[in-house]
Amino acid sequence: MDPRDLLPMGEITRRSGFAASAIRYYEAEGLIEADRSSGGQRRFERSVLRRLAFIRAASNVGLTIVEIRDELSRLPGNRNPTKADWHRISRHWRQRLDDQIAALERLKSGLDGCIGCGCLSLRSCAFSNPGDVLDEAGPGARLLPDTLRRPHPTRR
Repeated sequence: MDPRDLLPMGEITRRSGFAASAIRYYEAEGLIEADRSSGGQRRFERSVLRRLAFIRAASNVGLTIVEIRDELSRLPGNRNPTKADWHRISRHWRQRLDDQIAALERLKSGLDGCIGCGCLSLRSCAFSNPGDVLDEAGPGARLLPDTLRRPHPTRR
């Protein structure tokens, strides 16, 4: 491979919009690969930019790192997604997006009363939580639809 086809971390971060810490994280998670220079600096093939664009799109749809890894691992030879791959993969995202849109519409409609957090901070709550029973359901906004309560991206 021509060394000019390898991009340093700074170029990858500039062109992808990801922070260097995110790039290192994705590398550690096996989503992207880097070569090392003689001085130990990461060098990435240009094609990593396409994988990072895929990761960004999949994350924006709500896929977790595990789901993104699974999708990428299905590609033969660990190659980047082609247009045909993108079409096939994104087909099952449509229902997820429809579910998220519907959940956001319900949330928007209920913003005047409560967002479903179970916080007990409102005198009158459309999603009443008497006796703080939602504490047993776990942390966070327990009454929000599941599609709006995705785990933090760095958690597995």
